[in-house]
This record gives sequence, C-alpha cells and structure tokens, in this order.
Amino acid sequence: MPKVGIIYNDIKPVACQVTQEVKAKLESLGHSVKTATGVGGILGYSSPDRPICHTPVESLVPDGFDEDMAFAIVLGGDGTVLSAFRQVAPAGIPLLTVNTGHMGFLTEAYLNQLPYVIEQVVAGNCMVEERAMIAVKLLHKEALIWEALCLNEAVLHREPLTSMCHFEVSVGHHAPVDIAADGIIISTPTGSTAYSLSAGGPVITPGVPVLQLIPICPHSLASRGLVFPNSEPVMIASANPDPLVIVVDGNAGCYVVPEDRVCLEKSPYPAKFIRLRPPEFFKVLREKLGWGLPHIAKPTSVELP
Repeated sequence: MPKVGIIYNDIKPVACQVTQEVKAKLESLGHSVKTATGVGGILGYSSPDRPICHTPVESLVPDGFDEDMAFAIVLGGDGTVLSAFRQVAPAGIPLLTVNTGHMGFLTEAYLNQLPYVIEQVVAGNCMVEERAMIAVKLLHKEALIWEALCLNEAVLHREPLTSMCHFEVSVGHHAPVDIAADGIIISTPTGSTAYSLSAGGPVITPGVPVLQLIPICPHSLASRGLVFPNSEPVMIASANPDPLVIVVDGNAGCYVVPEDRVCLEKSPYPAKFIRLRPPEFFKVLREKLGWGLPHIAKPTSVELP
C-alpha cells in the first residue's frame, strides 16, 4: 500500500479542514496516510544562558515519515513550507506544496487546483526539482552545540537593538575578511528572493550552485554582496564582546557568544519540490514580485486648442 504524508499549518482552520478531506480522498484511493503539523520544524529561539539544547536535524523527521513514503503534501504558506522541508529533507521525501496562505512564493498549487493536482501526482504525471539547503552549525571550541537546516537564509546580527557589528568571515580556503555591518545574510538561490532581496542582494535563479553573502547596512562602500560556489564552506566569527543571534529562515535562532563560530555549508539533504511542469522562475517573479512588467505607456501628445 503506497504511503503518503500530509504536513499542515494547524493554526489555520482551512488547512485543518483540507487535511481531513485530502486524507479521506487518498485513503479511498488505497493510500496509507500519515499526518503531522509544521510545528515540528520550528526550532524556536534558544535562551542566552548555556547550555544550549542541541537537536540533531535528523531527529525532526515526523513519525512514519521515512524513505518508503512516496511523497508528502504541505498545506500552508511559505513559512509552513520552510518548516516542512526541515522535517522531511533528511528522509528525502518530495513535497507537493499547496498554498493556503498569502504570498505563496514557494508553493506549487492553490486549493482550488488540489483535486486535479493530486490526481496528476498519484498518476506520476509530475517531476521533482531539487534545491540546495544550507547546513547551519554553531561550534564552541570545536564542539557542535546547535544545528539547523536552512532553505532560504541564515542571518547573524545583534539584538535586542540593531547596531554595528564586526564579523570575521572566511569563505573556503580564502583569507578571512573583516566586515562591519548591522548583520550578515548567507542565502541560497531560493532565498535570494526573500530577506536577501530586501537587503539589496541579487536574484539568483534556482539550480545555480552558489551561495551569496549580503552585509546588512555595511559601514563601508567596499562591503558589497558576494556570490560564491556552494562547495565553499563559510565560517563566521564575531569580533564583538556582546552576544549575537543567528536566525534561520526567520523562525529559528540561537545565541552566539564571542567564543563561538558559525559554520555554513551546502547540506547533503536537498529540498525536493514536486512540479507538475518544468518550473518557470521568471513567471513566478513576475506574478509574485512584479519583476519585468512592461512600463506604462506615455500618453501621446495632442495639440491644444
């Protein structure tokens, strides 16, 4: 009996209702269905007090979600999609992302398309698009004390108030550089349309094997965004006496003290998106962010009476 999963946003009534409807539909087609909420992928924020509770990324996989699962359906917005990939990426499960939120930049289908979409996926009329994720690790004297998977971006900054920080950044085997800024963003191509875009970073089409480093409000005209191969690990150390915080995909974070180092590298676990057709990234940019829309035509000149 084929096994299918459903991950849903349990604080949205519509997602809860649709979950039950989809579960019943799939079971009527002879599928075994496992459900889980997206809460399991939200790591929360650690306390500035030590020790930090270290949760291995592999332990976030929900019960019953394993390599035998054909695919899983995500019902929610972009936040639920990000959470769901942290839950299932270690198990290699492809996700069909269905938008019940607002922007839906990462989602493949809408609720009104769901019956048709499920029919096509069950019939195998689909493809899988892989996107790179980042493995974020916090090291304290070479010991791993915190980790998370990241699909969009990881941000290192000071709190509670944003102010100038000094970071020592090493990319691969290259010599370290010092960056003075309010914070640093390390982004995937998927995340290039998220916080990185708002901070002035370029849009990178999915599939390009790179990461990008974007300083937030840098205190130097020479500090600009950097795009580099995702085969190069990044090591960031703080040159400030005060603790910093690292935030992953906007909903998980950990405090970073001066003795700590943050290591970011391409994860061995990609995010697998189920697509009904070859993805058209520029179309998504146009529909969601208004990129490339034609300019408004100027009125033709007319002779005044």
